Amino acid sequence: MRDSTAGLGYGERRIGAVNWVGLRTHYNKEVWRFMKVWTQTVAAPAVTTLLFMAIFALALGGAGRIVGDTPFQQFLAPGLMMMAIIQNAFANTTSSILISKVQGNIIDVLMPPLSPGELTIGYTLGGITRGVAVGLAVGAAFWLAPTVTVSVAHLWAVVYFAVSAAAMLSLVGILTGVWAAKFDHAAAITNFVVVPLSLLSGTFYSIERLPESWQLVSQFNPFFYMIDGFRYGFIGIADGNLLIGVAVTLLLNIGLWIWVHMVFKTGYKLKS
Repeated sequence: MRDSTAGLGYGERRIGAVNWVGLRTHYNKEVWRFMKVWTQTVAAPAVTTLLFMAIFALALGGAGRIVGDTPFQQFLAPGLMMMAIIQNAFANTTSSILISKVQGNIIDVLMPPLSPGELTIGYTLGGITRGVAVGLAVGAAFWLAPTVTVSVAHLWAVVYFAVSAAAMLSLVGILTGVWAAKFDHAAAITNFVVVPLSLLSGTFYSIERLPESWQLVSQFNPFFYMIDGFRYGFIGIADGNLLIGVAVTLLLNIGLWIWVHMVFKTGYKLKS
């Protein structure tokens, strides 16, 4: 009978090119981590987003406003959904890694036979799942609301920009969680980077109403392309160039993926 371990040196993996069991377990851990407190991680962000809709569309007189040829509520809904996806995908990976570091159990993730690529996939898919789950919850609430019309014009754009945005912020969240030494550091990135970029990217307005100089500035904000492309999927109208949006999000995701992979490979701030 042939020895299945013959020819393998010390430290070499014996479980194939991909540790599917470990990867699935890592992903399940990330999902169940936020689903155990779903009222805090899914329901609460959805309610907060609905409050934004109520304030901007009702309290501020948005019920009769038009953006281009689109009712303001219909224009606003996709932007709010994307904002929820972005912020929650980022929060999931950041909190997962930072809490593990603070509690000292990050070793439980680093010790199993998971490659840097498998760690990257597991964390990223967990962030994507939470971001999309919150986005679906918000979308369902908008769909049930009598004053908001939500219909899909281009499904590919909805799916692509939702997943690519969630992936991008999940990867940024991993980098933030690894870099941060305490919760104040992560909160600083959230409050001074993620939230401002999401609010100033056309969530509540069309950039066509801005002066030309500020329109140009907006086009250097990657969040603009996520929200603009996602909104195009619902209302069929975009402020920017969709091909540029697809290229920007794809290239940024590839660059962030390589960066995160290298962080896990070197063990930066994780193995020391």
